[in-house]
Amino acid sequence: MSVMWALFRNLARRKPLGAVGAAMVLALALLALLADFVAPFHFNETSVFQALRPPSAAHWFGTDELGRDVLSRVIYGARVSMVVGLVATALSILLGGILGVVSGFFGGWVDLVVQRLVDAWMSFPGLVMIIVMLALLGPGLWNVILALGVSQAFTQSRILRSATVVVRELSYVEASRAIGAGHVRILGCHILPNIVATIIVAASNFFGFVILVEAAASFLGYGVPPPQPSWGGMLSATGRVYMVRAPWLSIFPGVALSLAVFGSNMLGDALRDLLDPRLRGAGVIGRDAGTRMPRMSVGS
Repeated sequence: MSVMWALFRNLARRKPLGAVGAAMVLALALLALLADFVAPFHFNETSVFQALRPPSAAHWFGTDELGRDVLSRVIYGARVSMVVGLVATALSILLGGILGVVSGFFGGWVDLVVQRLVDAWMSFPGLVMIIVMLALLGPGLWNVILALGVSQAFTQSRILRSATVVVRELSYVEASRAIGAGHVRILGCHILPNIVATIIVAASNFFGFVILVEAAASFLGYGVPPPQPSWGGMLSATGRVYMVRAPWLSIFPGVALSLAVFGSNMLGDALRDLLDPRLRGAGVIGRDAGTRMPRMSVGS
């Protein structure tokens, strides 16, 4: 705990916006984890006598057309966003890491075949591919996670392949080959430890993107099905129908979504600035001075 606090203080001192983003993401994660204890009502608790009530002391964010507490639904919606964001990001990094590291490390025909497959996949719009996969799999939390993780793994593979190619050409990797080190040892001892920073930056930047795409899929009806609340679903259903009569149905889920994406983006930018040697002025990767890590960004 003391180590984490020290890291947070260092982040707050060097990158204040990054610390703000970390605090936002942590707060949303705690809300998602403690939703059963923090939310004043169950997310599907209805009361026809309380339908479409504006924000008040009893219902801070108002109620929807079924009398359900909007604050409680926003809190439970954070659980959906956090689970999808974390698991889909981990899945995409895992699959993309395997493709990217193998492609960048071995090169030659392996790199050629893998990258042509990646090019073919990325030639289609990302959101269209996600919707196609969800249409085939059907709506549901784990189907959303699978579709997001698999579809975006190819983008992650490009980022991690570039980092692997940089590290592969360093002198100590050549020295390891010269003394007879096998591929597994070189990958485990030299390649992977030196691309950890790139993995962290890619994951932190991708996290907000996943939350946003999940909200878009739910908005279009391909995400988490009702009555489980999700921010995109809340914006799509009652939010659109009662936008003029009850604007709080759209405002509060939209603000929660914006804060989640803003916080993760600020955290990702701060981690990139701190971990990228070129940006922090170190200019060293691993044990080879003068080799700089290229600045990476996550695209859709």
